[in-house]
Amino acid sequence: MIRYLLPLIAFIILAAFLLVGLNLNPRKVPSPLIGKPAPVFNLQQLHEPENIFKSKNNLGKVWLLNVWASWCVSCRDEHPLLVQLAKANVVPIYGLNYKDKRNLAIQWLEQLGDPYTKSIMDPEGRVGIEYGVYGVPETYVIDKSGVIQYKQIGPVTVDVLEKTILPLVKELQG
Repeated sequence: MIRYLLPLIAFIILAAFLLVGLNLNPRKVPSPLIGKPAPVFNLQQLHEPENIFKSKNNLGKVWLLNVWASWCVSCRDEHPLLVQLAKANVVPIYGLNYKDKRNLAIQWLEQLGDPYTKSIMDPEGRVGIEYGVYGVPETYVIDKSGVIQYKQIGPVTVDVLEKTILPLVKELQG
């Protein structure tokens, strides 16, 4: 009897794991960096390559880091929302141009609008790796102490912006 019961129990446990896995949101990949200091970087600015942007200069303010690229279709989808957010002047948005060509990135921003307080270049993707970028777009909420408080994988949507990002930003700015 036990001989037949063990495979049945194993099957039930396996089925339970499968059901739980099917109900998970693939956009909510836990990041080991949440609650930890954001990786520090010094990168060339997109529009002024002779100038270096230092992430530590943002200490003392809440800001968003949006990882994007001109070749990214999903980045194009979220871009109008970022432009709208930038016009509202709620939180500074810094763009990390990921594995892209400078001229294509500048052209893209000229065509679609530039929501970024500053755009910086990560042509090799090294900073992206330090931030744990899975793919573009990704957006990080970074607090006044330079700690990552939230990571959005995939495009920012109106729902995510209104229900998660903006309330968090307001809380952190308070």
